[in-house]
Amino acid sequence: MILLGSQPKLKLVKELKSMQLILDKIKIPSETPRISRPRLSDELRLSLNSCTSTIINGRAGTGKTLLAADFAQRCGRRIAWYKVDATDSDRRVFFQYLVESVRAQRPDFAAERIMSLVETSTIEDIPLLAESFIYELLESGSEPLLIVIDDLHLVYDADWVVPFFRRLLPLLPAEAHMMITGRSLPPAPLWRMRSKQTLCVIDEPMLAFSKDEAKELFASYKLTGAQAGAAHKQTRGRAAALDAMAHLLVATPQAANKESRNAQRRGLRVVQQLHGYVF
Repeated sequence: MILLGSQPKLKLVKELKSMQLILDKIKIPSETPRISRPRLSDELRLSLNSCTSTIINGRAGTGKTLLAADFAQRCGRRIAWYKVDATDSDRRVFFQYLVESVRAQRPDFAAERIMSLVETSTIEDIPLLAESFIYELLESGSEPLLIVIDDLHLVYDADWVVPFFRRLLPLLPAEAHMMITGRSLPPAPLWRMRSKQTLCVIDEPMLAFSKDEAKELFASYKLTGAQAGAAHKQTRGRAAALDAMAHLLVATPQAANKESRNAQRRGLRVVQQLHGYVF
């Protein structure tokens, strides 16, 4: 373990390079949505063009990651993707993944300089770390970049999260947009950014499938509009549950053809077990 401020810089860099990174954490997920959702894509495109950052906020199964990944692949920018895990609350681990995801798209990004600051900074220095991160972004190139941090809520309890993102988000340049997904809003006070329209929030009600979107999804499974309407009512448009209902109906042709209420109840019980909530 490196003691803050006590190791020579050369040794610090050597140890950082020796860290074993899970490369899948900094790759865009390969899964694609079954249908496109222009309503949400248009909101994200508007945010990309007019705001510095976007937050996609909703509980498990609301389609946050799939939406972010689909938009990232279509937005026309280079993508720095980082999937956060609970163990990444360690500041050194978090920033190692974050800077490597950015450096993969901007090779001139000074990762070692940022990591040196991460090691030597105290909690009072975190705003300075955010400013240094912005400086290195500006110095590393001007090609448009989208930085996606997926499941940031897993490290909300870390003491550096609020001061870092509170300072970082308002400073982001137009060519380096940041998109954050999480099961709740970041604990940093963001009302000022929202009032200045520099932050866009896609919340759970917006993530929910509309009735028309549910019909389009079910049509892709060759299911009827009536089935889609019933499933939409039962799931309240929650993405994963709605898709699970379609799978269940396809997997049980007799239930799909007769639209059996008993089959619907069995399907609902399965969806409840999969997604952990009651309709």
